[in-house]
Order: sequence, then structure tokens, then C-alpha cells
Amino acid sequence: CRFWYDFYPKMKVTGDLHQYEIIGRKVPTEKDPKPSLLKMTIFAPNVVVAKSRFWYFVSMLQKLKKANGEIVDLKEISEKHPHTVKNYGIWLRYDSRSGTHNMYREYREQSAAAAVTACYRDMGARHRARARSIHIIKVDVVPASKTRRAGIKQFHDSKIKFPLPHRRIATKSTFTASRPSTFFG
Repeated sequence: CRFWYDFYPKMKVTGDLHQYEIIGRKVPTEKDPKPSLLKMTIFAPNVVVAKSRFWYFVSMLQKLKKANGEIVDLKEISEKHPHTVKNYGIWLRYDSRSGTHNMYREYREQSAAAAVTACYRDMGARHRARARSIHIIKVDVVPASKTRRAGIKQFHDSKIKFPLPHRRIATKSTFTASRPSTFFG
């Protein structure tokens, strides 16, 4: 017995996602010797899934499928400044149990791939959305002045402090004469 969800492409977010740039086109023919190139940024766990997602999205956008197309170039995009925390805005659409929804989310991460990985985890936790039903439309670095979400804005304070309220100082002996003091205010 086959169910409706067996026909979805099996996109699983195992481990961290990578960012790939894939360029593909229709196979040249006598009628169209120089077909136009299609470039797409795909977030996937590996190259095989990235190619599969490319053909999935291209077949929805163009009259083109893997059988009469070819991938011209595939490269993994690495972050230019991997040690800097940035604000990422992610525009996505996903299929829930009741319908299709558009959404904008914000994350503070060191790379776009890490932000999209966090987005997939967050969507699964908060909305029970499966990875196969999430389509990332756009990922962009958002300046601090343009962020919308309160959870992201709270980290833009230059005098931010992270208090450690209940610390215990390690003692050398197991038994001591007095109880440990945990308040250092």
C-alpha cells in the first residue's frame, strides 16, 4: 500500500546542511543549440541530495526534468567570514496539515548554511513541518537595524551581560565544616 507522502522527494536533514550553487540547462538539440542556463542555490546535507533538490525545483519552475537536462556546474559555497555572528533572514514556504504557508524567520548564526539548518530544526519543532515540505525561497544577511524579531533584537545591546547566578566553588575535600556559598553578588 502506497501513501500520498511516499511520492514526495525524500529530503532528510541529517547532520548539518551545506550550501551549494548548481547551474543546469536543457540538453542542447538541433532546435535549441544554446539553451539558457538555470542557476540555483540549494541547501542540502550532501551533493546527491543537492542535485535531486535542484531537479525537483527546476521541474516545478520550468518545463525541464533530469532526463532531458544536464548539470553544468556544481560547487559548495563556503562562508567568507565564518567566525563572525550575523543576523540571517530566511523567507520560506511550507506545507502544513491544513495548507501552504509563507513565512519569514530570523536567526543569529555564523553561516547561511547553519542558519538554514537551525530553521529546519525549528520548523520541525514548532510547526511539525517535515524537511520535504519546506522550500527555502531566500536567505539574506539582515543588518541589526532591520531585524524584526524580539529574540534576535535582544542580542544587539553592546553592554549585554550573561550573569552566572548560582555558582559553586569546587572544594578539595569531600566533607567540609561549612555549607558552600553559591551567591557571589
